Amino acid sequence: MSPQAEDVLTGALALSPKERAELVERLLASFEVSERGRVDGLWAKEAEDRIDAYERGELGARPASEVFRRIRRGRSL
Repeated sequence: MSPQAEDVLTGALALSPKERAELVERLLASFEVSERGRVDGLWAKEAEDRIDAYERGELGARPASEVFRRIRRGRSL
């Protein structure tokens, strides 16, 4: 990575999580991807399908705090 890119990364890591997420979205959107709209649609459908399955009781959930704690400890869910 170039020194300029390292400087950008250092600045980006100092942002709040929300600002970093917004930055990532804008960076990803800057790539010319002809399939972007289709892929976004497929991800939206997947998210809706999972929400529906959860609401029907077919899919369980865990508190985010538990998920992040397990990730930090390097354990799978």
